[in-house]
Amino acid sequence: MSQYILKIDCQDEKGLIYRVADAVFKYKLNIVKNDEFVDKEHGKFFMRAELSGEINKNEFLGTLEAVLPNGANIYIRLKDKKNIVLMATKESHVLGDILLKHFRGELNANILAVISNYDDLKELVQKFEIPFFCASHENLSREEHEKMVLEILAKFNLDFIVLAKYMRILSNSFVEQYKEKIINIHHSFLPAFIGANPYRQAYERGVKIIGATAHFVNNNLDEGPIIAQDVITVNHEFDWKDMQRAGRNVEKVVLSTALDLALEDRIFVHKNKTVIF
Repeated sequence: MSQYILKIDCQDEKGLIYRVADAVFKYKLNIVKNDEFVDKEHGKFFMRAELSGEINKNEFLGTLEAVLPNGANIYIRLKDKKNIVLMATKESHVLGDILLKHFRGELNANILAVISNYDDLKELVQKFEIPFFCASHENLSREEHEKMVLEILAKFNLDFIVLAKYMRILSNSFVEQYKEKIINIHHSFLPAFIGANPYRQAYERGVKIIGATAHFVNNNLDEGPIIAQDVITVNHEFDWKDMQRAGRNVEKVVLSTALDLALEDRIFVHKNKTVIF
């Protein structure tokens, strides 16, 4: 029996859950799990359901469109592995963590490739028998370099791009081609500690917590919809290198959490925020 994920977001009205449940019943589907939320400020309804059974997706979609408000966003997909491409620069901690999860069968995704603007991580990636592409940015304008990267990405039917400490700023035109499909991780000191070596800056300020934020990439640097965050406490005994090591551990956990949520279709983006079930 097939398993499906159904996601709906639309203007809130009375009876929406009943209408969806009635459509599910007519198609002899079983609701394995269901979550819903109403954003009262904006009058928006969000619903995620896990279904089992056999359906004609187009027919079922048409039935739902007929009973939901105009402009409803309806997403239905088989509950299967998604395709992702990882992008990195030189830091290995986040990339290595994702590769290990994939190797152990703990990642609900197919890693199609790793793209980097340096070849430092090539040997690591090849140990996992995953295609590695070096798209060097040296002596290229940003437009020329992004064109090279986009040509590589075009080879793949991907669901998400994961920036595993990819350290180049993406242009608006690049982001628009993969809207709500690019997931990034950064340390939570931004914007207080920007530029070179934020952990040394944080150490010099005597911070007491450090953390990380995973978010979708939009046209505003590091200001896209937040998916996951976490923090840990530090104290006077930590030097900046201790903080850096601790921060890298948090980055791994937070990006892994965000990626799992995306791969399981648990995220809705509404304005510049997320609803997560």
